[in-house]
Amino acid sequence: MQRTVIVTGGGTGIGRAVAAAFAHTGDSVIITGRRHGPLESVVEDLGAGVRAAACDAADADQVSRFATGLGPVDVLVNCAGGNTDFDRPEAADLAAVAANWRANLDANLITAVLMTTAVSDRLTGGGTVISIGSIAADKAAGSYGAAKAGLAAWNISLAAELGPRGITANVVSPGYIAGTEFFRDRLTDQHRDALIFAASTGRAGTPEDVAGTVHFLASDTARQITGQVIAVNGGERTTR
Repeated sequence: MQRTVIVTGGGTGIGRAVAAAFAHTGDSVIITGRRHGPLESVVEDLGAGVRAAACDAADADQVSRFATGLGPVDVLVNCAGGNTDFDRPEAADLAAVAANWRANLDANLITAVLMTTAVSDRLTGGGTVISIGSIAADKAAGSYGAAKAGLAAWNISLAAELGPRGITANVVSPGYIAGTEFFRDRLTDQHRDALIFAASTGRAGTPEDVAGTVHFLASDTARQITGQVIAVNGGERTTR
C-alpha cells in the first residue's frame, strides 16, 4: 500500500537520502526545505512520486500554511536542522550568545516540534514520526548538542502521546556522516580521519546508512519500537 511520507530538510544530505529510500519503494513523498534549488533537483532526480514545498520548518506561519489542506500522513521524518554555529560569528556579548543558542534550538528542536504538532491530527494509525538527532547530544557540542539532546527528551513524551493512536516516535542519531553539507566544507583531513578512526567499523557513515534505519523504523516490523534513540554511528558511542 502506498504511504504518504513527509521529509523536512529533504533537499540535501540525509533528508535527500531518506526521500529516495521511500520513493524507491513506491511511497508518495513530500519534501520540504528553505531553498528552492535543492528541492527541485530532488524532484527531478526521483521522479513523479516526489513533490516539493518550500517551507522553513522553524517558521510557525509557514508550517501552518504547509499543513493546511494536507490529507492523511503515514510517516513524518524531521530531518531539518544542522549546526547553525558554522554560519554565525562567535558571540561577543550576551545578546549574541542568546541569539546563537536560539538559532540552534530553532533549527534542530523547534522545527521538529512545529511540524509534528501541525500534522499530528493527520497522522494515521500505524504511522510513525522519526526525527534525526545526533551523536552530539552525548558529546561536548555546545548549543547544537543541547538542541539534539532536547529533541531526544521531547521524543519520549511524544511517543507516550501518540502511542495510544498506534503511532510510534523515535530518534535516529547519526555519528559522522560523509557526503553532506554539515561541516560547510570546513572539515580538515585530520579531523575527518579522527572521526573515522573513532568508529569501530573503520569508515564514515553515509546518508544511506541513516535512511535505511529510518525506513526500517517506518516499517510494519518495527511497530513495537517507540520512544527510542537509535544510534547509527559505527560504534563510536555505544549504548552500554
